[in-house]
Amino acid sequence: MPAGLTGYLWLKGWHSALPGLSCPLRALTGIPCPTCFLTRATAAALNGRFGESVELHAFGPIAAAALLAWSVQALWTRRLLPEALKGSHLVLVAGLLLLYWAGRMGLTYGVGIAAFPHI
Repeated sequence: MPAGLTGYLWLKGWHSALPGLSCPLRALTGIPCPTCFLTRATAAALNGRFGESVELHAFGPIAAAALLAWSVQALWTRRLLPEALKGSHLVLVAGLLLLYWAGRMGLTYGVGIAAFPHI
């Protein structure tokens, strides 16, 4: 499953017309969520376009590296979830995403500097 997801995102990086999920929060309110543009950023990073990836979302290259590592781990151990993954890791990542999002929101809507692409 992780290798399939990674492969799909790599392919989506070359063919952006492939289907994907839209952000429901952004569709309903116009306000981007903490992971808005992360799919495109990850796809760009998987295709070696790191500058574009970071412009879309700073976590793009990190997500791409994590997906690659997860894919290798899942194929090697034949386990979907890594044994070393703890709930605290997920809380940390969620907290970092929220901090990054809050900064982008403050820049975009507070200061008037466009911190999100295409807004």
